[in-house]
Amino acid sequence: MNVTAPGLPGVLLFEPDAFEDSRGFFQETWNHARYAAAGLKARFVQDSLSFSRNGVLRGLHLQNPNAQGKLVSVLSGEVFDAVADVRRGSPSFGRWFGCVLSSQNQLQMWIPPGFAHGFCVLSQSALFHYKCTRLYDPRSEIGIRWNDPAIGIPWPIKRPILSKKDRALPLLAEIPARRLPRWRPAISPRVASRPRRTGPGDPHA
Repeated sequence: MNVTAPGLPGVLLFEPDAFEDSRGFFQETWNHARYAAAGLKARFVQDSLSFSRNGVLRGLHLQNPNAQGKLVSVLSGEVFDAVADVRRGSPSFGRWFGCVLSSQNQLQMWIPPGFAHGFCVLSQSALFHYKCTRLYDPRSEIGIRWNDPAIGIPWPIKRPILSKKDRALPLLAEIPARRLPRWRPAISPRVASRPRRTGPGDPHA
């Protein structure tokens, strides 16, 4: 299994090994001991699936309190997946990372607690899988507008299909600071680095 750190502290990309033959392939998508040795020591309590058609954009979402860490992947189709660090006091506050996740590249992204997450569907449809470290809690939900210029994610679709709820989300600067998660220093796992695609720094700096 290949593991890389794309440049946004705490975010990891996993490429599980696939064992192929004439029948198809077999792949281990989660093994606690193996992933812990690679730097991800998470306990998951909920798995979720979402199905979306082409052009749908979901995000940006997070929970606080009851912050969720998420290991996400695409079981069918292709999406552009993006995360933004919105932890108060973080050196990388307001910065983002994005990449393509698909059933072809079989990548998994680890999104640490305190990061806002969203994705848009590039294929005809996509089946998106989440493994979460906390249960969904609607009272803890926070949303940030998908096209917030202070974060500046260059989404690869111009007219996304949004839910009514996501269309009404506030900008990051409009969210009271007390509602945002707080950054706490942590030791990053030692993994190979990969060229990063991050956005601007803290828009409040």
